[in-house]
Amino acid sequence: MNLEKFQQYCLSLPGTSEGLPFGENTLVFYVMGKMFALTDIEEFESANLKCDPDQAIELRERYEGVLPGYHMNKKHWNTVLFDGSIPDKLFLQWTKDSYDLVVAKLPKKVREELTGE
Repeated sequence: MNLEKFQQYCLSLPGTSEGLPFGENTLVFYVMGKMFALTDIEEFESANLKCDPDQAIELRERYEGVLPGYHMNKKHWNTVLFDGSIPDKLFLQWTKDSYDLVVAKLPKKVREELTGE
């Protein structure tokens, strides 16, 4: 995984924006103003993704490259290392899962605006 591919993927999701609220090195991706992913753009060694609490534990047990969320609520966030142990396709699926988890918690009116339904 490289930063450009990750950034392009995140920004391709409906209603997504990016920002640097934690300093010039931490890139955060939002859907309708709610954070779903973040990474260090200088080192780009990992990314934090929101995760269902039960699935978060399961992924940590199954994959060496998945750790409790660094500087995040460890119940709801995982840090995924870019150490070669997680295929890009799987990482992007987890990114989409993170996005979907956040979208599901948005108010109904905002979800409808996002999905056009």
